[in-house]
Amino acid sequence: MEIFFASAAMWMAPVAILYAFNHKILQKVSFLITGSSELSSSSQTLLSGFLAVLSVNLVIVFYIIMAMKEPSTSQPQPDPAFLADAKASISKPVTTKRDDYVQDRNKVD
Repeated sequence: MEIFFASAAMWMAPVAILYAFNHKILQKVSFLITGSSELSSSSQTLLSGFLAVLSVNLVIVFYIIMAMKEPSTSQPQPDPAFLADAKASISKPVTTKRDDYVQDRNKVD
């Protein structure tokens, strides 16, 4: 379930930041970062792009931290049916094509 929220946040956070900058919703944030109330178009684009990339990286870091906090499970156990088949195949003799050829040649018609 965490991967769903992380994926959604990685998609929505940069789009929301870019939208907010393009519609001048984050005017105060740009003032706090740059110290200027008006930014040129190229500066505003660079700042919004930088913050969008930063938001994706923060989501990735948050997801890694959440994954590391998950309780570890016990040692993985193999499937019992697979083990039984594997043990049976080890004890069964292996025939090769050469053995089949020799048996066919020695047959009496």
